[in-house]
Amino acid sequence: MAKVEPVTRQVTKEDPGTAIHPADIHLEDVEDCFIYDRHGIPVPFKKLYQERKSVIIFVRNFLCYSCKEYVDDLSKIPEEALEDAGIRLVVIGQSAHHHIESFCSLTGYPYEIYVDPDRCIYQKLGMKRDERFTDSAQPSPHVKSGMFTGPLKSMWRAMTSPAFDFQGDLHQQGGAIIAGPGSQVHFSHFDMNRLDHMPIKWLLQLAGVQKSLDFSNKPKIIHV
Repeated sequence: MAKVEPVTRQVTKEDPGTAIHPADIHLEDVEDCFIYDRHGIPVPFKKLYQERKSVIIFVRNFLCYSCKEYVDDLSKIPEEALEDAGIRLVVIGQSAHHHIESFCSLTGYPYEIYVDPDRCIYQKLGMKRDERFTDSAQPSPHVKSGMFTGPLKSMWRAMTSPAFDFQGDLHQQGGAIIAGPGSQVHFSHFDMNRLDHMPIKWLLQLAGVQKSLDFSNKPKIIHV
């Protein structure tokens, strides 16, 4: 049987099969970078993907309204869907570790989460530090706030938080990779702007999740 090559391309939301450019992800460049858990304990980045396939999502900052709403939807993923596919789900932010607990409480996110406060991995992997919008860009299915109300929500959270800071570089964009076991990268997507998250449904399908998941906020009709 012919060997199936890993998916190592970035895709557009308009056509999930269209390659923008070949991924150039070298995990050996970042495998020894430290990330930190909610207690400030350092963990080598390679620990996330060495033994099993991992979906690793990098967010902008914990006050970013679009990232908060994206992680809101990540929290809806059933644990059994991840277990059945044999994958782990990880979110990485760029704030100090003491912001993790409040962010998880706010979003209800129950899975693994770490921070890269020095942006070591963001920078070495080449994630963007500016925003670019295009006329053909599609709105994220996970962001419910508008471009006016969203930033106001972020500002209000900053002003009312115990430690007034923006919990990360405001200009840093995030992304997502699927990697492991080992240093194999199966897929990568680097966000062009705050609304350019990879749709979770597509990301999970690429990782091997078979269960169909619904992230819409539309009320469900129950037939009786």
